[in-house]
Amino acid sequence: MTRTPEDISQVLLETAIKAGAEAADTIVLDGSSVSVEVRGGALEHAERSEGTDLGLRVFLGKRQAIVSSSDSRPETLKAMAERAVAMAREAPEDPYTGLAQSDQLATDWDIEALELFDPTAEPSAEDLMQDALAAEAAALSVQGVTQVSDAAASYGTHRVHLAATNGFSGGYVRSSRSTSCVAISGEGTGMERDYDGDSRTFQSDLRSPTDIGQSAGERAVQQVGSRQPATGTYPVLFDERISSSLIGHLLGASNGAAIARGASWLSDRLGEQVLPDHLSLIEDPHRPRISGSRPFDAEGLPTRRRAIVEGGTLTGWTLDLSSARKLDMASTGNAARGVSGPPSPSNWNLSLTQGDQSRAELLRDMGTGLLVTSMIGSTINPNTGDYSRGASGFWVENGEIAYPVNECTIAGNLRDMLKRIIPANDARTYLSRVVPSLLIEGMTLAGN
Repeated sequence: MTRTPEDISQVLLETAIKAGAEAADTIVLDGSSVSVEVRGGALEHAERSEGTDLGLRVFLGKRQAIVSSSDSRPETLKAMAERAVAMAREAPEDPYTGLAQSDQLATDWDIEALELFDPTAEPSAEDLMQDALAAEAAALSVQGVTQVSDAAASYGTHRVHLAATNGFSGGYVRSSRSTSCVAISGEGTGMERDYDGDSRTFQSDLRSPTDIGQSAGERAVQQVGSRQPATGTYPVLFDERISSSLIGHLLGASNGAAIARGASWLSDRLGEQVLPDHLSLIEDPHRPRISGSRPFDAEGLPTRRRAIVEGGTLTGWTLDLSSARKLDMASTGNAARGVSGPPSPSNWNLSLTQGDQSRAELLRDMGTGLLVTSMIGSTINPNTGDYSRGASGFWVENGEIAYPVNECTIAGNLRDMLKRIIPANDARTYLSRVVPSLLIEGMTLAGN
């Protein structure tokens, strides 16, 4: 008889207690996916996968151990529980570990309001192949595109169920549909590549494959003839496609695990200005049809809307139970976990205040500088915030794009950079991270 993730969770908890655990929690992930890739107008690769993964964490006092498996047979569950208890007996004590108290748990949520799952029929492999072929054909139709290295489409569903001996039990199902395309322009050493793609919870929201392929092709062609820019200090405009990485560094530095380790350049900045005073960074895990939405975190705590930065001021850390206990604070309901590791703090959906200017207007105002559309590598000092990354994009002169550039490095310090950001108004509001293009004056640029 087929058992649901909820059934498996409860059996695993009961088995763990019988094996000698004082407390336990489980996560069960059950999913299926189908993906196709095409090349040269023909199917290149097709894959379908289905599976269930189980994670069990047991506690003996302040000792914990975690085991995982992809086998839900009764004998395997029994072996998992016995092995986890044996491991916990040998584990060192962790004074900050443990389940949530019953009065901390989420008790009421509206899954339907979050619209995490698209009820329309699953697409066939043929449907996905046609999407990928349409994206490839659209890219190849762009003059200057010499080949398409990858055109793909996929669909998947993902069910998660969490349960613990403190009484929590809850789960939900997600769906996703995506299309992507990577186009190449030029030949030999002058070849350039760029991409476009889209991924949505509801299939009806997905951009057309023709639009995606054409955009990928046009972007690749625009990169032909790239050269190194001049070395110096210039304004840098981070395109909306990659600007969220800057906010990602802020999120990493305000993560409770980093704060508890003393490994963050924001450690002494709580309650201080970290962004311009007219900007806020809002986390909202309850946005419908968005990939980062969820009703509760991986420890069963309710998720909630909160301001990480409000009016430019850093208001708090992102915390799970363990990091909150280390810092003598309360969890923010931001625990995430997989089947083989303990919970850790993670952010959900984020939105940065948008500006009142378009990207074109910021380009005009910046005069001479660099528009960054792609970055590679990363050297970030977590303690000081020193920042250095490889970049490519377009050189801007007199407020207009002059020519494509690559093989350059941009550098600065995140403490100073983030306080100088000027946002455009071009953020895509359907993304989990809604961050517009960002202009930063006076960055160091190393080119030729």
